[in-house]
Formats: sequence, structure tokens, C-alpha cells
Amino acid sequence: SSSWRTEQVYLAHFTISDIAADAFYPAERFSRGAAGLAGATAAPYRVWLEDWSVEQVAPGQVRLRAQTGDVATGNVALDLVLTETRPPVLHGDGGLSQKGPERGNASYYYSLIGQQAAGTVVAGGERFDVTGLAWKDHEWSTSALSEGAVGWDWVSLQMDDGGALMLFEIRSGAGDDGRGGSQTRPYNAGTYVAPDGTLTHLTQGDWTLEVTDTWSSPTSGGEYPAGWRISVPSVGLELRGRPQMANQELNVSTVYWEGAVAFEGTRDGAPVSAEGYIELTGYAGSMEGRL
Repeated sequence: SSSWRTEQVYLAHFTISDIAADAFYPAERFSRGAAGLAGATAAPYRVWLEDWSVEQVAPGQVRLRAQTGDVATGNVALDLVLTETRPPVLHGDGGLSQKGPERGNASYYYSLIGQQAAGTVVAGGERFDVTGLAWKDHEWSTSALSEGAVGWDWVSLQMDDGGALMLFEIRSGAGDDGRGGSQTRPYNAGTYVAPDGTLTHLTQGDWTLEVTDTWSSPTSGGEYPAGWRISVPSVGLELRGRPQMANQELNVSTVYWEGAVAFEGTRDGAPVSAEGYIELTGYAGSMEGRL
């Protein structure tokens, strides 16, 4: 009967990469889904964890708000409104993305790309009015990584020609390439979105993701990819890229690297550039058996 009684615990991560200042601000928060501390509603759409929240403010429009501590003392914050401009991108088989050979080892997965973002960001004691393009990934699952799978590399890129690319590779614990073996590779997948919105669903063998450089964390000791060459021959895409800042490692309850990247190359022989986000897990400790 207590208002504090709950079986739900909410977890959120919030980061800002200040590229110009070479400063990375990661934060983590847990709270119980009781007494109004954290929760989620579908209609109206709202997810919150204390004063961090994402909520629908109009059809096709959401507001993101988060901050760490007292913004006036030099901590960081964001307050952004994101407006949809394109229909959801359903990954895998109509939105069902297989992650391993086990029955039910899959997630429902879609992305909202090309969202118009506008609002304010606070970093280094300064408040900035900002605009840009946002990418939302929404993925949910009740399964965990297959036995022997230690982590994943996830790539999201938005290109200056209006195209977009998502790729993920689930890595096993050993392999000739130093990044993972063949055990989980049949379940690697991706989606290319052409400038006109046409989708090309990609499976293992449709692309190569080659690591061209690495970075060693002075905090965790993990050695992460820090340069990539991507080739997707079926859509004529050739890209090379790097992190926009080396140290974007989150040393929180799960240690991983996730941060801003920049790429350039060609699509069907024409120059193209891209900015996006890459997530790298399992390099500072195995993620085996985890969501």
C-alpha cells in the first residue's frame, strides 16, 4: 500500500560533447518508478527520471530536458524541441531486428532521422542557442546478448545529401580480425536511407566496417576503435571517418564509448560528408548476457 512500493527502476544516461573545448560531460541517474520520481506514459507520450524528461508537446514534436546539478555553477544542460520531418525508419523485418539464434532474441527497433532540433545547450558555464539535425533511436527487447557475444559497434550517420546510414555489428570474443569472430555475425544488420526516403535493408556481407585507428582510455584501460572505413557497395557508398573528440567514454555503471563522429567520402562517385554518433561496448569489459 506504500506509494514507494515498486518493481520498476529507471536508468538514464545524459552526455554533452563540447568539441571546441575538448570536454566531455557524462552523467547517469537511477530512480524508482514510484512516488512520481520516474515513470513513462504512452498517451500523452512522456518519459521522465526526476528532472530529466522527454515529452510530446505537439503532434510529431517532443521536448528534451536534462541538466547536471546547478547550471549556474558551470554544469551542463540541454533544453531542445525536436520536430519530425520524415516517417519512422523500421529496421529489420518490419521493425523486428534479430540479434541472435535463440528464440525471441530480437528487438523492436525504429529510428526518427532528420528531426529539426532547436533550443539551448549549457556547457562550460555558457548558454548557447542551437539548431541542428537530430536522430532518435527507439529499441526495446526482453532478451540479452547470446553466449560468447561480448559487445557491439553501432553506427548512425546523417549525410549532407539527405541520406542516412545505420549499422550494427555484434562482436564475439575472438576472431582473426581482432574485433570479433563469426559466432554472432549472421545477425549483424543495417539500413541505408536514400535522400528520397527509399530504404535498403542490409545484412552481413553487404558492407565492410574496417577499423583504421584506435584510442586507449587512460581511465578504464579499454582500447576502442577511433577511425573507420565503411564500404556499402550496393548503394555506392564509401566513407572514412573519425571521432570528433577522442575521449567520449562513459565511466558509469557500464563503461562504454559513445560520441560524435564525422565522415566524408563518396556516394555513386559524388562527394558526401556525414556527422553522427557511434556506440562501442564490450571494449572495457564484456557485455555478455546483458541487454
